[in-house]
Amino acid sequence: MSAGHSHRLYRHGDTVVHRLPAHTKLLALVLFVLTVVATPREQYWAFGAYLVLLAAVAVAAAVPVGFIAGRMVVELPFVAFALLLPFIAHGPRTEFLGLTVSQTGLLGAWNILAKATLGVIASILLAATTEPRELLTGLRRLRVPALLVEISSFMVRYADVVTDEMRRMRIARESRGFQASHLGHMRVLARSAGALFIRSYERGERVHLAMLARGYTGVMPMTEDRPIPRTAWLAAAAVPLLALVIATTAWSLA
Repeated sequence: MSAGHSHRLYRHGDTVVHRLPAHTKLLALVLFVLTVVATPREQYWAFGAYLVLLAAVAVAAAVPVGFIAGRMVVELPFVAFALLLPFIAHGPRTEFLGLTVSQTGLLGAWNILAKATLGVIASILLAATTEPRELLTGLRRLRVPALLVEISSFMVRYADVVTDEMRRMRIARESRGFQASHLGHMRVLARSAGALFIRSYERGERVHLAMLARGYTGVMPMTEDRPIPRTAWLAAAAVPLLALVIATTAWSLA
């Protein structure tokens, strides 16, 4: 099933990055992230070099810094954990910004922040240059199990439907004078959450029956695979190959 609309993470464009096949970009992302994770955390210069690579991709894809920064809120849990790590970790202590922190925890916090940030930026760039429908097609071409692809397809299509249902329920509550202002209102919110689950479940059953009535056999039809030119593979492999060179150099200097 293809997504019938563009996701809010996608940024329309006609750049060389946008035109690359989705499965080549997915494979490049996985290789890049694995390379970043395998880099010694003490080699600080290597992470700066990775950031330069991602900046070059962002420029080539015409994705502004503000677009990326506004979508990095997903990293906040990692940031919160990293900020706590220097204070709760054991080991030798040192002074940092006037505070006594663990040296091991401080290095671990840097490791989490640096690698998580690079991974999030790379993922945002992939989402910004690839439509959800193309991503699902790319997963199928990479031989990801069909069931996982189908589940992902429904999540993409119906996430906005469920979100709109939540918005309508909130408006209905507020139109009746309800405002969640203290813990006593959790009972009402819990009932709303239960009602949302039941409605979503029933909607899923109706959609499934409608699909069966139209001949659904468990596998969505796919468009024919077009041969991918070698230049596309080379272009997609440029970033992970450069990252591999950086990682290899970092390990040789470690």
